[in-house]
Amino acid sequence: MDFLSWLQIVMVCALGAMSPGPSLAIVFRNTIKGGKKSGVFTAVGHGLGICIYAGLVVTGLSVALVTNPQLRVVIDYVGATLLLWLGLAFIGIKLPLFSGMAAKNVSKRMEHYSHEGFVSGLLVALLNPKIAVFFLAVFSPFLRSEADVIEKAILIVTAGGIDLVWYAVVALVFSGSIVNHGLERHAIKIEKTIGGVLIFLAIGLMDLSFGYE
Repeated sequence: MDFLSWLQIVMVCALGAMSPGPSLAIVFRNTIKGGKKSGVFTAVGHGLGICIYAGLVVTGLSVALVTNPQLRVVIDYVGATLLLWLGLAFIGIKLPLFSGMAAKNVSKRMEHYSHEGFVSGLLVALLNPKIAVFFLAVFSPFLRSEADVIEKAILIVTAGGIDLVWYAVVALVFSGSIVNHGLERHAIKIEKTIGGVLIFLAIGLMDLSFGYE
């Protein structure tokens, strides 16, 4: 793979990462609620999930996922359940994962948000099988059958790295003093709105999954 081909992959991956969706909503919410560290941890978790899917694609293991409608339906439903679960939690319904948020100790609460951010970022990425389809389409024109381990590793790191950097930048921007000060005044409303969006996306994902069957 030459440098020009790699640049093309970088551009496509960047556009894919920047497209709005549940991932952006999760990073946005976690940053407002838990601060810069929580937002960055969410980006790290999401980037790791992207690396895993990219790895499945370059090793050929994603073919089973893409060509097996039943498996995609299962993953879609699990992903929709996660979005629904997060959405309900964000609008104020108490759920197990979020029970520790009421801790009085600020440092412990921030640590909890960071851990929650990493897990939610990772799961939102892993439970979206369309990511595998995306990378299969992106990598196919450039991935040679004789590609060595280094070339495959470059593709994986490129995909995950771009995703991580983009969402980390989003977290840093939203956690900036001026921006964050304005957002904090409406944090509850924003969180409930994001929760509603995630619930809507979850319902849409469940409906869309019927098309695979």
